[in-house]
Amino acid sequence: MHSVEALLDEATDAQVRREWAALADAGLPSQARHQGATNAPHVTLSVAGSVPDFVEARLARAVEGTVPVPLRLGPLLVMGSRRYVLARLVVPSAELLRLQASVAAAMVGAPDVPDQVRPGRWTPHVTLARGLGSRQVGEALAVLGGTRALDGAVESVRRWDPDAGRTWPLGGLPTMGA
Repeated sequence: MHSVEALLDEATDAQVRREWAALADAGLPSQARHQGATNAPHVTLSVAGSVPDFVEARLARAVEGTVPVPLRLGPLLVMGSRRYVLARLVVPSAELLRLQASVAAAMVGAPDVPDQVRPGRWTPHVTLARGLGSRQVGEALAVLGGTRALDGAVESVRRWDPDAGRTWPLGGLPTMGA
């Protein structure tokens, strides 16, 4: 799926990467194991099967001048059924909710936008690990059990194109692995 992603400030990004490393060091699934050049802690604002050019243009306008945006990384969150995702819940600021609503409005007309990224249904989070078994969930929670809330900010917004394997800042030019 193509996505629109909010990237974190340097200190918040570094904290998430420490949590990724702690999971990996414990032998658990972790986003730290994702070696792709575009892998970065982020909050997904929207996704779609593709992003037509007219939507791309609206996205650039929708995010122009909106960052930085305050956010708070909250408690750990477990999602899924047989295989689980471990994430940090984002307790959104009013500004973050406005940014996501603007992105959602710009995505109208893009195919296959799921309901869970529509305003009022969106659960903002930062993924720490994917594909955990039920026993591993308990182990991961023990590793990260002392996790505290962290105030940070969204510093930029980018687009991810999985077909081309590239990201770019909204309103900017596509770059490989950026």
